[in-house]
Amino acid sequence: QVHLVESGGGLVEAGGSLRLSCAASGSIFSINTMGWYRQAPGKQRDLVATITSGGTSNYEDSVKGRFTISRGNAKNTVDLQMNSLKPEDTGVYYCNMYVYSMGRLQTYWGQGTQVTVSS
Repeated sequence: QVHLVESGGGLVEAGGSLRLSCAASGSIFSINTMGWYRQAPGKQRDLVATITSGGTSNYEDSVKGRFTISRGNAKNTVDLQMNSLKPEDTGVYYCNMYVYSMGRLQTYWGQGTQVTVSS
């Protein structure tokens, strides 16, 4: 069993910054790709950014140059630094990891953390 726990969401004014963190715990052999997704009210969950085990990152076009994904200093963690936030960045942000656990590669999700950007 693997659990992901996110932290760092909150309310911020447009132009401000927030840093999200996600930590995985449980029966983990290794972690492949880590990522962040967001779901705005009434919309589907969309990709924000991913980072591979080798450190290659990928971003959704609207966040390029503003958001930075990184594998955290602590093992099995991933961070998302969000700068120059806009009201359209508002949503629930979910952490996602592809984890080798119990002999299989499985995908896991966190419970989500709310990010609200006021105009």
